Amino acid sequence: MAPLRSESTEDHLERIQDLVDSKGYARVTDIAEALQLSRSTVSNMVRRLAKRGYLNYERYRGFTLTREGASVARHIRHRHRILTELLQMLGLAAEVVADDVEDMEHHLRPQTLQAFESLVEHWRLESAAHRGFLEFHRRRRR
Repeated sequence: MAPLRSESTEDHLERIQDLVDSKGYARVTDIAEALQLSRSTVSNMVRRLAKRGYLNYERYRGFTLTREGASVARHIRHRHRILTELLQMLGLAAEVVADDVEDMEHHLRPQTLQAFESLVEHWRLESAAHRGFLEFHRRRRR
């Protein structure tokens, strides 16, 4: 199944939402800095996102997400949060979690994310099951 949005599109929308949440708007310069891209690359993407209906964009001004853009950004954040929590619950180091989430998040099918979300919820509700898994995993690594 081909993704509806590219990794780059999702990364841009995620950063834009972060900026809107913290400042009320986003600017090309802020996104370029956050994603370590050139301003022209980000500017081109911003125009494409606006054409696709994800951004309220006015040239040379800050911009915000449309209702559709905000909905997509919420989904991206949710997926990111579930993966982060799952990998943390597996006992992985913070830098491993951060790197692996970035590598994995764009390549999950919805049913896989739902299964991960169920596992996270199960381990939250059944802490003995979570501890049992961690103990099992620890023994296997020896």
